[in-house]
Amino acid sequence: MIYAVIMGYGTIGSGVAEILERDKDRIAAGAGQEIQLKYVLDLRDFPDSPVADKIIHDFQTIEEDSQVKLVVETMGGLKPSYSFVKACLNAGKHVVTSNKALVAAHGTELLALAKEKKVNFFFEASVGGGIPIIRTLYRCLLGEEIQEITGILNGTTNYILTKMDKEGSLFDDALKEAQALGYAEQNPEADVEGYDTCRKIAILSAMVTGKEVNYEDIYTEGITRITDMDFRYAQKLNASVKLFGTSRIDGPVVHAWVAPVMIGKDHPLYGVSDVYNGILVKSRMLGISMYYGSGAGKLPTASAVVADLIEAAQNEAYHVPLGWNSERLSVADMGSFSSRYFVRIAGDVSQRADQVEALFGAGEVVVLDGADEFAFITPRMREADFKEKAIALDIPWQKEGKQGILQIIRAEL
Repeated sequence: MIYAVIMGYGTIGSGVAEILERDKDRIAAGAGQEIQLKYVLDLRDFPDSPVADKIIHDFQTIEEDSQVKLVVETMGGLKPSYSFVKACLNAGKHVVTSNKALVAAHGTELLALAKEKKVNFFFEASVGGGIPIIRTLYRCLLGEEIQEITGILNGTTNYILTKMDKEGSLFDDALKEAQALGYAEQNPEADVEGYDTCRKIAILSAMVTGKEVNYEDIYTEGITRITDMDFRYAQKLNASVKLFGTSRIDGPVVHAWVAPVMIGKDHPLYGVSDVYNGILVKSRMLGISMYYGSGAGKLPTASAVVADLIEAAQNEAYHVPLGWNSERLSVADMGSFSSRYFVRIAGDVSQRADQVEALFGAGEVVVLDGADEFAFITPRMREADFKEKAIALDIPWQKEGKQGILQIIRAEL
């Protein structure tokens, strides 16, 4: 038997406790021994819960209990999770976490500490909820050269964009519905501004390059400027708009970014809708592989945590190598990134099309009936070059006192 504790009895922590009890025989068979929950650390009491007799409020009880070998951290945030996790590793305990903020900010240090103490720091549930992407990268694709990871990594934003696409909802209305259903927090900034996706693509980038990735180096753009008009154009193009977290590796050059992207129906991630997540991995030998499933939720995420617990129990006396080292990855400037661009501009197409063609060349132009604007798709070009041309396109209109460029979305069409 091996003893475990859960720190944080919220949605995910309670899900882990439920699975450990409900599926204890199956878990014991996989782990090679029974995993027994000894404590649940939380500030609150849960007198009517199945773990009422296991609730404690003092972290020191966990730190000093030599029987406890497995620690689950599902508190979220950095305080006090960082200090608690570090103390547990120093005490020779294996740690499993679902906390992407913790992994993105302190993963390098915690991985090194786990190696030093000959224990394990596992974080499968920190990216993609229940989708087994971390384990896939360090086990199944271990011999591969990963060239790209692109993912829809946030269920809240994907739900909002799906409502706007399929039902014509306005952004604010779709956000309010997501909040009412519990998919979005009352302060949704981390989701809708792309910060959550940014931390997740930083973790994945570190996994595939073997180097530390500072999430603050990653260009991040959210979905708050996406409008119903953008989706009207997208429908005419047989396309949709998704929030992507992308890491593209071309030898020493790595572009990592978070932004909305307009994609066509032939894109592998086009059908990932509602609160689901999807992750595309492009590797040299396998080519494109796809990983799809619930990116959040009590039991889906808890299932990934329990899988990590089982692996930690299997390797009670061993350190499993995974993760990255302390060498900092240099993320390339977005100006050198190449893409196509969807651009909406004010004015009549007959008056402005020549100027567009002179700057960007002949391309696809899209017109909506009754709209005092039109859109065009650029050829593939470096972002720095695009911005120069976009400025040149906008200046004459500003001199005339008119609105010029209304929207810019990167496009894979």
